[in-house]
Amino acid sequence: MREPASGLDRRLVLLMMLGSILNPINSTIIAVALIPIGAAFGAPPSRTAWLVSALYLATALGQPVVGRLIDLYGPRRLFLISTGLVGVAGIAGTLAPDFGVLIAARVVLGFGTCAGYPAAMALLRREAERTGRDSPAGVLAALAVANQTIAVVGPLLGGLLIGLGGWRATFAVNIPLSVLAVTLGALRLPKERGTGRGEAGADRSSPAARIDLARIDLARIDLARVDLARIDLAGMGLFAAMLVALLLFLMDPHPAAWYLPVLTVALGAAFTVRELRAATPFIDLRVLGGNLPLVATYGRSLVAYVVSYAFLYGFTQWTEEGYGLSPLGAGLVQIPMFLVGIGLSVTIGRRPGVRSKLLLGGAGQLAACALMLALTAASPLWMLVAVSVLFGVPQGANSLGLQNAVYFQADPERIGSSAGLLRTFGYLGSIVASAATAASFGRHASTGGMHHLAWIMLGAAVLFLIVTLFDRSLRRVAAS
Repeated sequence: MREPASGLDRRLVLLMMLGSILNPINSTIIAVALIPIGAAFGAPPSRTAWLVSALYLATALGQPVVGRLIDLYGPRRLFLISTGLVGVAGIAGTLAPDFGVLIAARVVLGFGTCAGYPAAMALLRREAERTGRDSPAGVLAALAVANQTIAVVGPLLGGLLIGLGGWRATFAVNIPLSVLAVTLGALRLPKERGTGRGEAGADRSSPAARIDLARIDLARIDLARVDLARIDLAGMGLFAAMLVALLLFLMDPHPAAWYLPVLTVALGAAFTVRELRAATPFIDLRVLGGNLPLVATYGRSLVAYVVSYAFLYGFTQWTEEGYGLSPLGAGLVQIPMFLVGIGLSVTIGRRPGVRSKLLLGGAGQLAACALMLALTAASPLWMLVAVSVLFGVPQGANSLGLQNAVYFQADPERIGSSAGLLRTFGYLGSIVASAATAASFGRHASTGGMHHLAWIMLGAAVLFLIVTLFDRSLRRVAAS
């Protein structure tokens, strides 16, 4: 039985956390598995980077669509379907006979993790309306801590799984996670109107009531089919083609590939024209254009993820190949970052300020990137740990600041799709980070390549801090 309308339905919080961690756990586990996978298939870092990009490309495409469908139909159906795909991807990755199937499994995994975060934000908004208490700071902090906690477990779990069962075990872990998510979702997610007791709470024991409910359900199914048929497939295709063209160039930039940047710009222009004309656009550019503070938040998310994921993937590969640590050792080095992030999230999570959190995160990024430039293969281990500790500051502060900003800046009727877009822009940053890592390392994760990557990260960190300092709209988001 639910709690009275005076309080949040606490049964949903665990489900929100579970759905939202499916993506970060796969992000952090794969970070320590890239070198072993490369060794198994003879793939250099420039090629294994596609395992990262494939997941984020799929998620960047799927998040806005799934988020909008959650706005229209509620989270239940989309959550159950998406988390079911996570299990399918886990099976495919575990049994993958070649590198191409492994990339395909990561694509399916990307689509499977699309619903967790938008569903959590939609449930939170629904509960705020039900209880009349629009004070989500505690639950938003809990979501951030859950993501930080699983990120702590990810690298260590990845190292342990690789030691026990090889890199395939890092895919197999998705199977029980999927079963748990689908089971809890089926038990705890509220049924949408027309699928439970009916619009007026009719008695299901009555034959007439059962007939009426059947009619309502059929009507909803027909409506779903009509709306799904109107999904902007052309916009999605142009968006995907634009990202792939950009990635192909960033992964291996050379003069002979001059046509790829030109193709990227042309596809971007076509995508813009399409979205401005589409009745139901994939990304509603008009809505974004009318909410510049939200656009600025999305831009900050992109830049922040460039820094954090370049560290997660690039630095981890260097600690294994360039510094000589085992996958388990590389995972252990990452733990201080996530522990600091958790501690910071718990400390400042309930405070409503947004600007102060982002400024703190920006300063932490600058300090950590500067220290990366001082590292060599002969550096003492404590210096690697110090870098990890410094990166814990933006890990905790930026995630809180960005999701709090979206919650207050977005249209309440579009909170699912707005939250999805936040993750989309973050995933675009992750794709850029993956491409930067591939371009910096080439065939080997050397110290020189790590320094090259650190300069790219430092430039992104400076941009993040400048944009935050001069964004006056942040002063009006709750209290800064």
